[in-house]
Amino acid sequence: MEQAPPRSGSFWSRFDPREVRFGRNARLFLLSTLIDGIAFSGSQLFFNFYILAQGHSREFLGLVNSIPFFTGLVLGLPLGALSDRIGHRRAMLLGLALSFSMFAVVVTTPSTPVLIVAIALQGVGNTLYYLSTTPFMTGITDTADRPYLFSVNVGLQALSSAAGNLLAGFLPGCLGLMLAVPADGPQVYRAVLLVSLAAGSLSIVPLVLLRDQKAPAGASAQMATVRKIIQALALPVVRKLALPNLLIGIGAAILIPYMNVFFKERFDLPDSMLGLLFSLSAILTAAGTLLGPRLAERLGSKIRAVVLTQGLSIVFLLLLGFWPGLIVAAGAHLIRATLMNMAAPLYSAYAMERAPLDQRALVSSVLYLTWQTGWAFGPYVSGYVQERWGFGPLFVTTSVVYVLAVAATWVFFHSGEDLAGPAAGGPYNA
Repeated sequence: MEQAPPRSGSFWSRFDPREVRFGRNARLFLLSTLIDGIAFSGSQLFFNFYILAQGHSREFLGLVNSIPFFTGLVLGLPLGALSDRIGHRRAMLLGLALSFSMFAVVVTTPSTPVLIVAIALQGVGNTLYYLSTTPFMTGITDTADRPYLFSVNVGLQALSSAAGNLLAGFLPGCLGLMLAVPADGPQVYRAVLLVSLAAGSLSIVPLVLLRDQKAPAGASAQMATVRKIIQALALPVVRKLALPNLLIGIGAAILIPYMNVFFKERFDLPDSMLGLLFSLSAILTAAGTLLGPRLAERLGSKIRAVVLTQGLSIVFLLLLGFWPGLIVAAGAHLIRATLMNMAAPLYSAYAMERAPLDQRALVSSVLYLTWQTGWAFGPYVSGYVQERWGFGPLFVTTSVVYVLAVAATWVFFHSGEDLAGPAAGGPYNA
């Protein structure tokens, strides 16, 4: 197992703004992230309610939630190649423009077929945008400043999500009074989504002001071809890394997108309290992400930290699903989300350490595709189950799949970390 070098303080204690100099492009990109995060969290909080308030079934809601991820799974590699060809700044602009315009169609069209086509095209735009952000950030920073930009970007995403959820929670009540209609009706939820869309569209402005920057060779993992990914899967270590990621993706996809619906139905939680709950969840998730590396250092192993946090999260997941009281269920939700998301960056870092040096981009693509696979089908399956049997079977299924993922992670990798340090040619500290 690996032994991290001794550290005198946390990451943030060593973050000296006098030594880190983000350029104009980096500052504009972070501003865009902040604006988009606030708006996106608001639309994410109430989109499920809007679809259900329109009179659609849970099965249709599951289909709508699956389609964007399915398009990402099918078109991820070609869109990554397109991003490299036209430039990552242009790709981000094109992705956001397509995403916002199609979301406007989704929340205004009375036609179900048009809605389905629009949500699919929105998925294309989202995929093109997010596949372009990592190589863009890589291209605008040097080796010394790059970790700080990535960390600040993640932190801003969490903080903007917290702010967006908190603010959005009060919108239905305010807009219901203004429109003189029930606060839980389709007119109000449509208005909330349109307000979020208008706010989110402002995130394009900083991207327009960016200067084009050519990404370094190999910056985009999506340039990998299908043939090369198949070759990568022939490596035993890649297959082992992919399986837990696939299982976690499946387990999350059938339940996590519907947590807002679960709390609304199970505990009749008002929209303002729902926004507060998800705002706290985002803040604690950000804190957990920062504490994860320290836990791995304390345990002397990323894998031990991943297994511990994911394993404990399953206990709180079951408590959330079956405890009858709101206070305990809400607390379990907060703790579960913190523990599970604490493990994600640790597993990603470990995967990059285990991957051969010339295969890291391919391994990144494999992990992306396995995660997308779960989300491409999981939400639809979840809607089908909810329509017939409610949430109980979903909590049980997700817990079982998570247990399998944790067990696979431990069996595959617990002996692969060496406290004395990596062997020559093996994993190493990043």
